[in-house]
Amino acid sequence: MSMTNRLTEALKQQILALPSAPQLLEEVYAALAEEAKRRQLFYEQVTEESKAEFINGEVILHSPAMKRHVEVTSQLFQLLNAYVLKHTMGFVGIEKLMIRLTRNDYEPDICYFATEQATHFSPEQMLFPAPDFVVEVLSKSTEKRDRGIKWQDYAAHGVGEYWIIDPEGQTVEQYLLRDGNYNLHRKVADGELNSQVVRGFTIPVRAIFEASANIQALAQILA
Repeated sequence: MSMTNRLTEALKQQILALPSAPQLLEEVYAALAEEAKRRQLFYEQVTEESKAEFINGEVILHSPAMKRHVEVTSQLFQLLNAYVLKHTMGFVGIEKLMIRLTRNDYEPDICYFATEQATHFSPEQMLFPAPDFVVEVLSKSTEKRDRGIKWQDYAAHGVGEYWIIDPEGQTVEQYLLRDGNYNLHRKVADGELNSQVVRGFTIPVRAIFEASANIQALAQILA
């Protein structure tokens, strides 16, 4: 049993031990019903121009990104997208693509869907299921969520691989899903990085952070 499942079971037993358990559950159901209404309103009001997420009942609006954040995201997307297109391995989304999970909606910096899922997407689709691989690029305003609620939610929905990139420290943390939890596979600042979910995708770590290394890596992918 995973840590999340153990915590869920412990919480369930604590609630069932309370004489007020039925009333408490009614209040939870009522709160979730109100949250569902706010979520529907979020879908109706969010626009293509805004970057927003719906997390535990709240609309989270994101401020404009720093240059280094944009560069890191763009450089990794360029490599991953080129590799996936070349080998016809699915679909890669960047930033504005919205992931709809059981309770929350996220716009990850980069996400990848294997062919099994991607073949079912339509050109007009705006909400997407849990991807197979996710990348979040840290910022001061998002780090707590990237290492907290998103970490838990991505794992709970079976996202097989999760990269957390620190653009300031220029490191990549590679987490793999094992028994419902993410385990740190590697934390690197140099050398090569091999995805376990995107089969065969191997890049120099510096190609994420340096333009010259990125161009060389892209040329190798396209060769």
